Amino acid sequence: MKRCKTPADLKKWSTGLDRQRKKTKTRILVCSGPGCLARGSRKIAGAFQKELAARKLDSKVVHKLTETGCHGLCQQGPLVTIMPEHIFYVQVKPKDVPEIIQQTIMKGQVIERLLHTDPGKKEKFQDYRKIPFYARQVRVALRNVGLIDPNDIEEYIAVGGYQALAKVLTGMKPEKVIDMVARSGLRGKGGGGFPTAKKWKSGRDAPGEQTYIICNGDEGDPGAFMDRAIMEGDPHSVIEGMIIGAYAVGSSQGYVYVRQEYPLAVKNMQQAINDARKAGFLGDRIFGTPFCFDIRVSRGGGAFVCGESSALMRSVEGNVGEPRAKYVHSVKRGLFDQPTILNNVETWNNVPYIVSEGPERLASMGTKKSKGTKAFCLVGKVRNTGLIEIPMGTTLREIIYEIGDGIIRDRPFKGVQTGGPSGGVVPNSLLDLPVDFEALTRAGSMMGSGGMIVMDDRTCMVDVAKYFLHFLMEESCGKCVPCREGLKQLHNIVDGITRGNAGNGDLEKIENLSRSIMEGSLCALGKSAPNPVLSTLQYFRPEYETHIEKKKCPAGVCKALITYLINDKCTGCTLCVKACAFDAIVGKKKKMHKILEDKCTRCGACFAVCKFDAIEID
Repeated sequence: MKRCKTPADLKKWSTGLDRQRKKTKTRILVCSGPGCLARGSRKIAGAFQKELAARKLDSKVVHKLTETGCHGLCQQGPLVTIMPEHIFYVQVKPKDVPEIIQQTIMKGQVIERLLHTDPGKKEKFQDYRKIPFYARQVRVALRNVGLIDPNDIEEYIAVGGYQALAKVLTGMKPEKVIDMVARSGLRGKGGGGFPTAKKWKSGRDAPGEQTYIICNGDEGDPGAFMDRAIMEGDPHSVIEGMIIGAYAVGSSQGYVYVRQEYPLAVKNMQQAINDARKAGFLGDRIFGTPFCFDIRVSRGGGAFVCGESSALMRSVEGNVGEPRAKYVHSVKRGLFDQPTILNNVETWNNVPYIVSEGPERLASMGTKKSKGTKAFCLVGKVRNTGLIEIPMGTTLREIIYEIGDGIIRDRPFKGVQTGGPSGGVVPNSLLDLPVDFEALTRAGSMMGSGGMIVMDDRTCMVDVAKYFLHFLMEESCGKCVPCREGLKQLHNIVDGITRGNAGNGDLEKIENLSRSIMEGSLCALGKSAPNPVLSTLQYFRPEYETHIEKKKCPAGVCKALITYLINDKCTGCTLCVKACAFDAIVGKKKKMHKILEDKCTRCGACFAVCKFDAIEID
């Protein structure tokens, strides 16, 4: 591996790689994000390697096979992209590989059956950039994810990697770097939305023997995997951002905190750090300047509370991950009681982009107060699920109905949960709400790290609140009483509502207890934990009241409050009989069936398989 001692060395290396890249006739990109890996993308990559070698087409100058990070359209994986034509194949199987090589790579012909078909419009797309899912996006944080090999530093350098670092270290003063970040309007993408430049300046001005840089990769929200995708698919962008930040604040040591439950992210980040060190981008006298900086990977055990800044820092120190009082600011007394700058993966990833493209470019996107873009994980009852990135201010309607292509089976949209377990549910009436820090907060939710769970009319909001309360109750560190005991009591009340054991006054108890938990808790986990129940209570109060007063679940989810019935639409197809594991359905073929209530466990298997809407929920 080459070692860059000067910006000229990097420029020469980059130019040579770019020239080599242009000579490559065809690049085959196989998505190796977790979703595609789970569906066998590694076998597909192996099949390509074997077939290319057999046909003597495996020269890097002619055809190059690249295993990338997550391409985004997860539900259609495994994904294969043929460059430079941007031909996009979905749901690829190893048996399809010879045909792809024979027809597409050797003859230039497109295989129609492997193209993506837009679920709602029934239109096939050859170029993935024209698929509405991608066409509506603006990719900054995800600019390289799915397009380069995360374990090959030369691929990052070929697309301009570490050029921003060279520009900063050899031509800019630290104050100018902070000013550039300030003019871009960059705010923390981990959920808090605190102005990044303001944090950096406070850390730079704070007295201390050492200033530390930390990347928060402890992404623990259910349904969220943006930071994971960046660490797995474009780790060098995070490293470059951290080095630039370290120079700006005067740090010589950084940490990437990533949960052990993300083994691929741990592996790829460590590989990237090792390669960056060998190439001269980490260590002593970077680019021949006096600046020295290095990074270590610190692995967490997967505790959700360690996403909180002070708990995370205690974990890095080797202590139990518990938060401390918020009047102690980490920019003054953080890791090892020294000034510490903590930003999340996406925030660090944005920094090289700002330096390379200029702060005005990022500032031109988004809204007046929320600049730039935000990566989200769009999941739930939406046709197109996956990893997306949109300008701040994009409405929920655009995200769900244009990028996501609407609700599965055209069912009514009911709400979308944003901000993770501590966020809230935004209802159908606010479908035109712009997604930015301020608007989501006013709606009773939050930006959070970027999870976005879409729900249809068959989602019970009381059950949703119970799920997230249970998650937060389990993840509470237990240090303070309001969070430790309050969440248990709050969960018990909501659980009782779903079981038909609620009484008059329970909703008032929920509101009063929630206020006490929020006021008395030590850290953000407890202070925001009641949000799921409060937001659902705010927008879906009649649903709670129906559970309590009528002992019914309108969405047909809470088992204790529902009964399954078979109506006269039944054709006697016996699908429900085959699906029932408890012999609770009886009837002859082609005759109307019946559910035996004493045997029915309300598992919903019959409801899921019935093609004739013959199963009713009472």
